[in-house]
Amino acid sequence: MGLLERFKEDIQTAFREDPAARTVAEVILCYPGLHAIWLHRISHWFWRRSFKTFARLLSHISRFLTGVEIHPGARIGRRFFIDHGAGVVIGETTEIGDDVLIYQGVVLGGTSQEKTKRHPTIGNRVVIGAGAILLGPIKVGDGAKIGAGSVVIKDVPPNSTVVGVPGRVVVSKEPKKISGVDLDHNKLPDPVIEVLHRLEKRIEELERKAK
Repeated sequence: MGLLERFKEDIQTAFREDPAARTVAEVILCYPGLHAIWLHRISHWFWRRSFKTFARLLSHISRFLTGVEIHPGARIGRRFFIDHGAGVVIGETTEIGDDVLIYQGVVLGGTSQEKTKRHPTIGNRVVIGAGAILLGPIKVGDGAKIGAGSVVIKDVPPNSTVVGVPGRVVVSKEPKKISGVDLDHNKLPDPVIEVLHRLEKRIEELERKAK
């Protein structure tokens, strides 16, 4: 698939995943996340052909224009969507699968200064909430969800939900057939509410024993 076909697919993805999208002109002109993805696809094309300095220059221009920093060496799949976009950072050895959605402030960062694989690998159909930080050469399985503000430094199983600092799995379920990406990241579990529910159940158990 060529760049133009990818660009058309990215526009279709914006319409499918963002209910605020109204017209093609609006999506093309007013979506900084989409602009960042397009500039990355171009800079990555040059990076793969060893025009690395020019690729870095395009990446730098993209950061200035969109507020999104994507290293041209990062590998990003089809139908990738950045909602809002501000503050997103994606490192050089990051690998992202198809149908991935990330929100503003997400960092896919490295933990080593060695010239090796040092950034996360994200599977297909993954949702990463606002402000989440994923560090190191970890793997996030297909269909996983990362809660807003989480800090993830370990592998994430497929079809699981991770929240908290440090991130921990709070939901793990069998794969199910879905259409597109679940954008409703407000449905990610709240760890505080879950703790309160457990405390409530524990109090009820103690009250029953006391009677």
